[in-house]
Amino acid sequence: MRVAVLMGGRSSEHDISVASARSVLAGLDPERYETVTVEIARDGRWELEGGARAALVSGQASVAETLPVPTASVPATLAGVDVVFPILHGPFGEDGTVQGLLELAGVPYVGAGVMGSALAMDKDVFKAVLRDRGIPVTRNITLRTGDRAENPFGYPAFVKPARLGSSVGITKAHDEAELERGVALAFEHDEKVLVEEFVHGVEVECSVLGNRDPIASLPGEIVAHAEWYDYAAKYDEGGMELVVPPRIPEESTRRVQELAIGSFVASECEGMARVDLFVRKDGEVLVNELNTIPGFTATSVYAKLFEASGLPYPQLLDRLVELALERHERRRGLRF
Repeated sequence: MRVAVLMGGRSSEHDISVASARSVLAGLDPERYETVTVEIARDGRWELEGGARAALVSGQASVAETLPVPTASVPATLAGVDVVFPILHGPFGEDGTVQGLLELAGVPYVGAGVMGSALAMDKDVFKAVLRDRGIPVTRNITLRTGDRAENPFGYPAFVKPARLGSSVGITKAHDEAELERGVALAFEHDEKVLVEEFVHGVEVECSVLGNRDPIASLPGEIVAHAEWYDYAAKYDEGGMELVVPPRIPEESTRRVQELAIGSFVASECEGMARVDLFVRKDGEVLVNELNTIPGFTATSVYAKLFEASGLPYPQLLDRLVELALERHERRRGLRF
Protein backbone atom coordinates (compact mmCIF):
# COMPACT_ATOMS: atom_id res chain seq x y z
CA MET A 1 0.00 0.00 0.00
CA ARG A 2 1.35 3.43 -0.96
CA VAL A 3 1.11 5.99 1.83
CA ALA A 4 1.94 9.67 1.35
CA VAL A 5 3.07 11.32 4.57
CA LEU A 6 2.26 15.03 4.33
CA MET A 7 4.29 17.21 6.70
CA GLY A 8 5.70 20.64 7.46
CA GLY A 9 3.28 23.39 6.59
CA ARG A 10 3.23 27.18 6.72
CA SER A 11 2.39 27.54 10.42
CA SER A 12 4.72 28.16 13.35
CA GLU A 13 4.34 24.45 14.20
CA HIS A 14 6.27 23.40 11.07
CA ASP A 15 9.19 21.79 12.91
CA ILE A 16 6.89 19.84 15.24
CA SER A 17 5.11 18.47 12.18
CA VAL A 18 8.37 17.29 10.61
CA ALA A 19 9.39 15.53 13.84
CA SER A 20 6.01 13.79 13.99
CA ALA A 21 6.27 12.74 10.35
CA ARG A 22 9.69 11.18 10.90
CA SER A 23 8.20 9.12 13.70
CA VAL A 24 5.24 8.02 11.56
CA LEU A 25 7.57 6.97 8.73
CA ALA A 26 9.66 4.96 11.16
CA GLY A 27 6.54 3.35 12.63
CA LEU A 28 4.90 2.29 9.35
CA ASP A 29 5.76 -1.36 8.66
CA PRO A 30 7.96 -1.41 5.49
CA GLU A 31 6.61 -4.89 4.72
CA ARG A 32 3.12 -3.41 4.40
CA TYR A 33 3.65 0.16 3.20
CA GLU A 34 5.57 2.01 0.51
CA THR A 35 5.96 5.62 1.62
CA VAL A 36 6.03 8.86 -0.32
CA THR A 37 6.94 12.07 1.48
CA VAL A 38 5.40 15.45 0.74
CA GLU A 39 6.79 18.43 2.64
CA ILE A 40 5.18 21.86 2.62
CA ALA A 41 7.81 24.54 3.27
CA ARG A 42 7.21 27.58 5.49
CA ASP A 43 6.78 29.69 2.34
CA GLY A 44 4.01 27.38 1.13
CA ARG A 45 5.97 25.55 -1.57
CA TRP A 46 5.47 21.80 -1.87
CA GLU A 47 8.35 19.33 -2.11
CA LEU A 48 7.42 15.94 -3.54
CA GLU A 49 9.63 12.96 -3.00
CA GLY A 50 9.27 9.17 -3.04
CA GLY A 51 11.25 6.31 -1.53
CA ALA A 52 12.83 8.48 1.16
CA ARG A 53 11.90 6.63 4.34
CA ALA A 54 15.46 6.18 5.62
CA ALA A 55 16.59 9.64 4.55
CA LEU A 56 13.69 11.40 6.22
CA VAL A 57 13.89 9.39 9.42
CA SER A 58 17.57 10.33 9.69
CA GLY A 59 16.86 13.96 8.82
CA GLN A 60 18.85 13.72 5.56
CA ALA A 61 15.98 13.91 3.06
CA SER A 62 16.72 15.58 -0.27
CA VAL A 63 14.27 17.39 -2.50
CA ALA A 64 13.16 15.73 -5.71
CA GLU A 65 10.80 18.39 -7.00
CA THR A 66 9.66 21.78 -5.75
CA LEU A 67 6.49 23.44 -6.94
CA PRO A 68 4.02 26.06 -5.82
CA VAL A 69 0.40 25.34 -4.97
CA PRO A 70 -2.08 25.28 -6.56
CA THR A 71 -0.89 23.18 -9.45
CA ALA A 72 -2.34 20.25 -11.34
CA SER A 73 0.53 17.94 -10.41
CA VAL A 74 -0.18 18.05 -6.69
CA PRO A 75 -3.65 16.45 -6.81
CA ALA A 76 -2.33 14.08 -9.48
CA THR A 77 0.58 13.02 -7.28
CA LEU A 78 -1.62 12.58 -4.22
CA ALA A 79 -4.23 10.71 -6.22
CA GLY A 80 -1.53 8.20 -7.15
CA VAL A 81 -1.28 6.89 -3.58
CA ASP A 82 -3.66 4.68 -1.62
CA VAL A 83 -3.92 6.94 1.42
CA VAL A 84 -2.51 10.25 2.63
CA PHE A 85 -1.35 10.68 6.23
CA PRO A 86 -1.44 14.45 6.87
CA ILE A 87 0.79 15.29 9.82
CA LEU A 88 0.26 19.04 9.76
CA HIS A 89 -0.38 21.35 12.69
CA GLY A 90 -2.06 24.73 12.78
CA PRO A 91 -3.31 26.93 9.93
CA PHE A 92 -3.01 25.76 6.32
CA GLY A 93 -2.92 22.11 7.29
CA GLU A 94 -5.04 21.25 10.30
CA ASP A 95 -7.84 23.71 9.60
CA GLY A 96 -9.60 22.01 6.67
CA THR A 97 -7.62 23.65 3.87
CA VAL A 98 -5.45 20.63 3.00
CA GLN A 99 -8.36 18.30 3.74
CA GLY A 100 -10.31 20.15 1.04
CA LEU A 101 -7.46 19.62 -1.43
CA LEU A 102 -7.44 15.90 -0.61
CA GLU A 103 -11.20 15.74 -1.13
CA LEU A 104 -10.73 17.33 -4.56
CA ALA A 105 -7.99 14.82 -5.34
CA GLY A 106 -10.37 12.01 -4.38
CA VAL A 107 -7.81 10.26 -2.19
CA PRO A 108 -8.41 8.67 1.24
CA TYR A 109 -6.74 10.53 4.10
CA VAL A 110 -6.24 10.05 7.81
CA GLY A 111 -8.08 12.22 10.30
CA ALA A 112 -10.98 14.64 10.41
CA GLY A 113 -12.59 15.99 7.26
CA VAL A 114 -13.04 19.60 6.17
CA MET A 115 -15.84 20.40 8.60
CA GLY A 116 -14.36 18.77 11.69
CA SER A 117 -10.91 20.18 11.00
CA ALA A 118 -12.13 23.76 10.53
CA LEU A 119 -14.45 23.59 13.53
CA ALA A 120 -11.89 22.23 15.99
CA MET A 121 -9.28 24.72 14.79
CA ASP A 122 -11.49 27.66 15.79
CA LYS A 123 -11.67 27.43 19.58
CA ASP A 124 -14.42 30.05 19.74
CA VAL A 125 -16.80 28.28 17.34
CA PHE A 126 -15.83 24.85 18.72
CA LYS A 127 -16.95 25.85 22.20
CA ALA A 128 -20.17 27.34 20.86
CA VAL A 129 -21.05 24.03 19.17
CA LEU A 130 -20.24 22.04 22.30
CA ARG A 131 -22.32 24.36 24.49
CA ASP A 132 -25.24 23.86 22.10
CA ARG A 133 -24.84 20.09 22.50
CA GLY A 134 -24.86 20.36 26.29
CA ILE A 135 -21.16 19.62 26.73
CA PRO A 136 -19.56 21.74 29.48
CA VAL A 137 -16.64 23.88 28.34
CA THR A 138 -14.31 26.42 29.94
CA ARG A 139 -15.69 29.96 29.90
CA ASN A 140 -14.28 32.59 27.56
CA ILE A 141 -14.98 35.84 25.81
CA THR A 142 -13.94 36.53 22.22
CA LEU A 143 -12.17 39.67 21.03
CA ARG A 144 -11.85 40.76 17.42
CA THR A 145 -9.50 43.21 15.76
CA GLY A 146 -10.13 46.66 17.22
CA ASP A 147 -11.72 45.43 20.46
CA ARG A 148 -10.18 46.61 23.69
CA ALA A 149 -8.68 44.10 26.11
CA GLU A 150 -11.12 42.99 28.78
CA ASN A 151 -11.38 40.17 31.27
CA PRO A 152 -14.57 39.38 33.23
CA PHE A 153 -13.11 36.31 34.93
CA GLY A 154 -10.54 37.78 37.32
CA TYR A 155 -6.87 36.89 37.44
CA PRO A 156 -5.02 34.87 36.43
CA ALA A 157 -6.59 34.38 33.00
CA PHE A 158 -5.39 32.96 29.72
CA VAL A 159 -5.17 34.88 26.44
CA LYS A 160 -4.78 32.93 23.20
CA PRO A 161 -5.23 33.19 19.44
CA ALA A 162 -8.49 31.51 18.45
CA ARG A 163 -6.94 29.45 15.65
CA LEU A 164 -3.47 28.28 16.60
CA GLY A 165 -1.93 25.47 18.64
CA SER A 166 1.09 24.28 20.63
CA SER A 167 0.63 27.19 23.06
CA VAL A 168 2.00 29.62 20.46
CA GLY A 169 0.95 33.20 21.21
CA ILE A 170 -0.60 32.30 24.58
CA THR A 171 -0.18 34.35 27.75
CA LYS A 172 -1.11 33.63 31.34
CA ALA A 173 -2.08 37.12 32.49
CA HIS A 174 -1.82 37.96 36.19
CA ASP A 175 -2.95 41.57 35.96
CA GLU A 176 -4.35 44.16 33.56
CA ALA A 177 -0.94 45.09 32.13
CA GLU A 178 -0.15 41.46 31.29
CA LEU A 179 -3.64 41.09 29.83
CA GLU A 180 -3.08 43.99 27.44
CA ARG A 181 0.32 42.67 26.39
CA GLY A 182 -1.14 39.17 25.96
CA VAL A 183 -3.98 40.42 23.78
CA ALA A 184 -1.53 42.36 21.61
CA LEU A 185 0.65 39.25 21.24
CA ALA A 186 -2.31 37.04 20.36
CA PHE A 187 -3.48 39.51 17.72
CA GLU A 188 -0.09 39.11 16.02
CA HIS A 189 -1.15 35.52 15.24
CA ASP A 190 -4.88 35.81 14.60
CA GLU A 191 -7.69 38.31 14.03
CA LYS A 192 -9.73 36.64 16.76
CA VAL A 193 -8.54 36.22 20.34
CA LEU A 194 -9.93 34.34 23.33
CA VAL A 195 -9.72 35.43 26.95
CA GLU A 196 -10.39 32.35 29.08
CA GLU A 197 -11.03 31.75 32.74
CA PHE A 198 -8.32 30.07 34.78
CA VAL A 199 -9.59 26.70 35.99
CA HIS A 200 -8.36 25.37 39.33
CA GLY A 201 -8.07 21.63 38.92
CA VAL A 202 -6.26 18.77 37.23
CA GLU A 203 -5.39 19.12 33.54
CA VAL A 204 -6.02 15.89 31.65
CA GLU A 205 -5.90 14.75 28.04
CA CYS A 206 -7.74 11.89 26.38
CA SER A 207 -7.14 10.34 22.95
CA VAL A 208 -10.03 9.30 20.70
CA LEU A 209 -9.88 6.86 17.78
CA GLY A 210 -12.56 5.81 15.30
CA ASN A 211 -15.14 6.92 12.79
CA ARG A 212 -18.78 6.14 13.53
CA ASP A 213 -18.08 4.25 16.78
CA PRO A 214 -15.08 6.00 18.38
CA ILE A 215 -13.26 4.77 21.46
CA ALA A 216 -11.44 6.73 24.15
CA SER A 217 -8.05 5.90 25.60
CA LEU A 218 -7.15 5.97 29.25
CA PRO A 219 -6.82 9.66 30.13
CA GLY A 220 -3.50 11.10 31.21
CA GLU A 221 -2.76 13.80 33.76
CA ILE A 222 -0.52 16.63 32.56
CA VAL A 223 2.03 17.78 35.13
CA ALA A 224 3.91 20.75 33.67
CA HIS A 225 7.29 21.56 35.19
CA ALA A 226 6.50 25.24 34.81
CA GLU A 227 3.76 27.63 35.90
CA TRP A 228 1.56 26.36 33.07
CA TYR A 229 1.62 23.99 30.10
CA ASP A 230 3.39 26.32 27.66
CA TYR A 231 5.39 25.56 24.49
CA ALA A 232 8.57 24.69 26.39
CA ALA A 233 6.69 22.39 28.77
CA LYS A 234 5.17 20.56 25.80
CA TYR A 235 8.30 20.06 23.70
CA ASP A 236 11.44 20.48 25.80
CA GLU A 237 13.00 17.40 27.35
CA GLY A 238 11.66 17.05 30.89
CA GLY A 239 9.19 19.89 30.42
CA MET A 240 6.22 17.82 31.56
CA GLU A 241 5.22 14.52 33.09
CA LEU A 242 2.33 12.39 31.88
CA VAL A 243 0.64 10.41 34.65
CA VAL A 244 -1.49 7.49 33.41
CA PRO A 245 -4.02 6.84 34.79
CA PRO A 246 -4.64 10.35 36.16
CA ARG A 247 -4.88 10.93 39.89
CA ILE A 248 -8.61 11.57 39.83
CA PRO A 249 -11.59 9.47 41.01
CA GLU A 250 -12.72 6.62 38.75
CA GLU A 251 -16.03 8.39 38.23
CA SER A 252 -14.19 11.45 36.93
CA THR A 253 -12.10 9.25 34.62
CA ARG A 254 -15.25 7.79 33.09
CA ARG A 255 -16.69 11.29 32.72
CA VAL A 256 -13.52 12.47 30.95
CA GLN A 257 -13.80 9.59 28.46
CA GLU A 258 -17.51 10.26 27.96
CA LEU A 259 -16.97 13.95 27.24
CA ALA A 260 -13.98 13.23 25.00
CA ILE A 261 -16.10 10.98 22.79
CA GLY A 262 -19.03 13.41 22.97
CA SER A 263 -16.82 16.28 21.82
CA PHE A 264 -15.39 14.13 19.01
CA VAL A 265 -18.87 13.28 17.72
CA ALA A 266 -20.33 16.77 18.19
CA SER A 267 -17.53 18.35 16.17
CA GLU A 268 -17.90 15.90 13.27
CA CYS A 269 -14.47 14.37 13.78
CA GLU A 270 -13.29 11.06 12.36
CA GLY A 271 -10.08 9.11 12.61
CA MET A 272 -8.30 10.66 15.54
CA ALA A 273 -8.31 13.53 18.00
CA ARG A 274 -6.88 14.48 21.37
CA VAL A 275 -9.24 16.22 23.77
CA ASP A 276 -7.92 18.52 26.51
CA LEU A 277 -10.00 18.83 29.67
CA PHE A 278 -9.93 20.04 33.27
CA VAL A 279 -11.22 18.21 36.35
CA ARG A 280 -12.17 20.52 39.21
CA LYS A 281 -11.76 19.49 42.84
CA ASP A 282 -15.54 19.05 43.13
CA GLY A 283 -15.44 16.52 40.25
CA GLU A 284 -16.81 18.76 37.52
CA VAL A 285 -15.18 18.06 34.15
CA LEU A 286 -14.80 20.80 31.52
CA VAL A 287 -13.67 20.46 27.91
CA ASN A 288 -11.08 23.03 26.87
CA GLU A 289 -9.90 22.14 23.35
CA LEU A 290 -9.88 19.39 20.73
CA ASN A 291 -6.87 18.77 18.49
CA THR A 292 -7.57 16.89 15.25
CA ILE A 293 -3.88 16.32 14.40
CA PRO A 294 -2.02 16.08 17.71
CA GLY A 295 1.73 15.69 18.02
CA PHE A 296 2.40 12.25 16.59
CA THR A 297 5.76 10.94 17.70
CA ALA A 298 5.79 7.63 19.54
CA THR A 299 6.34 9.60 22.75
CA SER A 300 3.62 12.19 22.10
CA VAL A 301 0.64 12.22 24.45
CA TYR A 302 -1.83 10.89 21.85
CA ALA A 303 0.19 7.76 21.11
CA LYS A 304 1.34 7.23 24.71
CA LEU A 305 -2.25 7.19 25.97
CA PHE A 306 -3.22 4.48 23.49
CA GLU A 307 -0.01 2.60 24.28
CA ALA A 308 -1.11 2.61 27.94
CA SER A 309 -4.54 1.44 26.77
CA GLY A 310 -3.06 -1.60 25.01
CA LEU A 311 -2.65 -0.31 21.45
CA PRO A 312 1.05 -0.03 20.45
CA TYR A 313 2.21 2.74 18.09
CA PRO A 314 2.61 0.61 14.91
CA GLN A 315 -0.86 -0.90 15.39
CA LEU A 316 -2.28 2.57 16.02
CA LEU A 317 -0.90 3.70 12.66
CA ASP A 318 -2.39 0.61 10.98
CA ARG A 319 -5.78 1.38 12.51
CA LEU A 320 -5.69 5.00 11.34
CA VAL A 321 -4.96 3.90 7.78
CA GLU A 322 -7.87 1.42 7.97
CA LEU A 323 -10.21 4.15 9.21
CA ALA A 324 -9.19 6.45 6.35
CA LEU A 325 -9.94 3.74 3.78
CA GLU A 326 -13.22 2.83 5.49
CA ARG A 327 -14.49 6.41 5.42
CA HIS A 328 -13.47 6.89 1.80
CA GLU A 329 -15.26 3.72 0.74
CA ARG A 330 -18.36 4.65 2.75
CA ARG A 331 -18.57 8.11 1.19
CA ARG A 332 -18.11 6.78 -2.33
CA GLY A 333 -21.66 5.48 -2.11
CA LEU A 334 -23.14 8.96 -1.66
CA ARG A 335 -24.80 10.83 -4.52
CA PHE A 336 -23.61 14.43 -4.86
